[in-house]
Amino acid sequence: MPPAPLPAQLVEFLKEPHAAVIATVRSDGAPYAAATWYDWDDGRILVNMDFERLRLSHMRRDPRVALTVLDLQDWYRTVTVLGRVAEIREDEGLADIDRLSQRYRGTPYRNRERKRMSALIEPERWHEHS
Repeated sequence: MPPAPLPAQLVEFLKEPHAAVIATVRSDGAPYAAATWYDWDDGRILVNMDFERLRLSHMRRDPRVALTVLDLQDWYRTVTVLGRVAEIREDEGLADIDRLSQRYRGTPYRNRERKRMSALIEPERWHEHS
């Protein structure tokens, strides 16, 4: 797996709203994977989750993550980014989840009752399969 930074063509790919799965490390060392929305954020990857999600507690304990992004037009093309969570913050005013919802659905996020958290991932290594 080549080290970061990612090549320009992969950054352009990640700027598009593809399907993605994030993997975190459980306390027993096992992987935990979940579908997620993401966005490329000036060299980092933004993800967002409900404040009670298991993956949030995993990220707080062990910042290592993997994000695999699938090209929905060609499922054999994937990009996997290995990295570390560099920042976890409360999603004030639900700005980050609204940004992601607009990206994927074209509308603001519908559930306004629950607290949300954002994580920014610093890429360290990457792999493309096509």
